[in-house]
Amino acid sequence: MKKSIVAIFTLLVLASCNKEESKTNLHLTGNIKGLKNGVLYIQRVVDTSLVAIDTIKIDGDSKFESNIDLKSPEMLYLFLDRGVTNSLDNNILFFAEAGNINIDTNLDSYIVSAKITGSKNQDKYQEYQKINARYRDENLDLIQQKFLALKNGKTATLDSLNAKQENNTKRKYLFATNFAINNKDYEVAPYIALTDIYDINVKYLDTIQKSMTPKVAQSLYGKKLTEYLSKIKAQQ
Repeated sequence: MKKSIVAIFTLLVLASCNKEESKTNLHLTGNIKGLKNGVLYIQRVVDTSLVAIDTIKIDGDSKFESNIDLKSPEMLYLFLDRGVTNSLDNNILFFAEAGNINIDTNLDSYIVSAKITGSKNQDKYQEYQKINARYRDENLDLIQQKFLALKNGKTATLDSLNAKQENNTKRKYLFATNFAINNKDYEVAPYIALTDIYDINVKYLDTIQKSMTPKVAQSLYGKKLTEYLSKIKAQQ
């Protein structure tokens, strides 16, 4: 009877440990079709530098796997060292979070072909990027038009294009703010605030910060946003 009780207790302890691990650990898998040899580095931003937190050597098998102790949802990089270049074209940005995440891509179009599944924050970030790209493309088009107007000495046209560019920026910032507020229960919200609209009027950052759920507020980017906002207010 004692042995049965001990066995049951042991199973309960193991189950509890496994449950706790599932809350904090990331199981990353993937496949880079066409890759025979190379080294993968999983990186995170520390201060202003990218630091490797895991290294995976690819030798014949294009599939890879890694287990990472992730304390909070965080934007990570999957860097491929082909042995030829260290270009950022070899770096896939993905929003990591606890659980199982899979990244499938190919050697020829490493970033463009990347399909990332298993992360809710990644899904939200891709949704945001899809719309945000419209503002970015419009801005690039306006820059080209401004260059031609300046080259041809069309001052009136240049003034009009400057006004359009300013309006486009305002719409872009307003979209990012609304997206962050509407997704206040995801860690992607403070991340967008910190990376895309950090220089917006402080009242908008304040609104985003106050809208965060308690869980998001205690996350890596939630804390960073609160700290950043406090510094800005102290300088005013």
